[in-house]
Amino acid sequence: MTGPLRTSAPSGVLHELAALGSGVVVHTEPDVTDAYRRDQASPFLVPAGTPLAVVVPRRTQDVARIVSVAARHRVPVVPRGAGSGLSGGANAVDGGIVLDLSKLRRITDLDPASMTAVAEPGVLNADLKAAAAEHGLWYAPDPASAAFSTLGGNVATNAGGLCCVKYGVTREAVLGLDVVTADGREHHLGRATRKGVVGYDLPALFAGSEGTLGVITSVTVRLVPKPPPPVTVVAAFTDLTRAGEAVAAAVRRTTPSLLEIMDGVTLAAVEAFRPQGLDPTYAALLIAQSDLGGEAGQEQAKAIEAMAVAAGADLSMVSDDAAESELLLAARRLAYPALETQGQTVLDDVAVPVGRIPDLLRKVPAIADRHGVTIGTFGHAGDGNMHPTIVVPHGDAAAAERAAHAFDAVVELAQSLGGTATGEHGVGLVKFGHGTRELGDTLDLHRRIRATLDPHGLFNPGKAV
Repeated sequence: MTGPLRTSAPSGVLHELAALGSGVVVHTEPDVTDAYRRDQASPFLVPAGTPLAVVVPRRTQDVARIVSVAARHRVPVVPRGAGSGLSGGANAVDGGIVLDLSKLRRITDLDPASMTAVAEPGVLNADLKAAAAEHGLWYAPDPASAAFSTLGGNVATNAGGLCCVKYGVTREAVLGLDVVTADGREHHLGRATRKGVVGYDLPALFAGSEGTLGVITSVTVRLVPKPPPPVTVVAAFTDLTRAGEAVAAAVRRTTPSLLEIMDGVTLAAVEAFRPQGLDPTYAALLIAQSDLGGEAGQEQAKAIEAMAVAAGADLSMVSDDAAESELLLAARRLAYPALETQGQTVLDDVAVPVGRIPDLLRKVPAIADRHGVTIGTFGHAGDGNMHPTIVVPHGDAAAAERAAHAFDAVVELAQSLGGTATGEHGVGLVKFGHGTRELGDTLDLHRRIRATLDPHGLFNPGKAV
């Protein structure tokens, strides 16, 4: 992948970056720059460039200075957090700068009375949760990568997670942002209040923009009271479609705090990887939780169980024991690691209307058969965001090519069901073609917005839109 051409010699750029002082570290060593070429997207799906330098600011005020240097020399900039993304969105651009924000990791304010926090982009999701918990509060967005993904990256991809069905994705938690635009200027977007309609909702625009509109240097988020321990529901099905129908019924009639599903392929992989005492012959396992607390939580959980039984569940149970609930949810948390033990994996990320989940679950196995691959499907059934995961043997080039075709077929299936190419991982490079086709007539509008903020196309070129 090639970014915009520089208008000056690399030595001039590097000299100016080095002159910024001790708050900025500039790496040009090949072993360092090579380590920053890719995120966690499957290498055979997307290319990666070779950066001119990796630049690491240690103070937020230095980000604007770095961007200003890049702008003067027309050098592309790829913002990067932990590099844990799965879409190639943080893959390097030839001759560009990788801007590593992971050292900006201060929580600069936490206001228990207003239930807000302000944090730098390198703060880990889990660390923000831990800081909020000290005040009886909770930061709700909970991607599976919470232990190692950064807040800035979560905002840039509008990350989701297990609790989105009730609490929404990252965008719903963001109140304000500090950003640096491509001209090197700093802007404060949004506000610290829960309500406010002065001006356009620019924080919402930047959430999910994948580093193409600006560099996030600070995030103001809303916190919520820490919910009570959940009541957990588990239901097993011998018919995949009936499991999907149970999901649709549960979402239509109630609001669980978590509603997850695993198909039989995934369930068998989990049981082989780390036995949970679950029957691997079931076609699907549904896991739901209610965090209402007390009698209300019990009633909601029992109502979800009744819907599962009415849809055709062959086995069901409800537990309010914290240790047992965590054990029951452990199977879902092990879904992807278990599939990884069976070969090279390609993790897809699509979302469909909740009512079309049965169709998706029914048709994915046909894609697996057609392309000669294994696909285990699991995901956030409560909001229709599913993760069909393709598994092929390691080191088999022909199988990797089949996996890439199956990956595309899954995306196209989701879109044909009225869904979208990505629910939470982002477009990046992996789904650039799918995303631009999905945008259709609005693609030009998206690109004009992008060009207004970045007229020279320096921020994360070739990604997202």
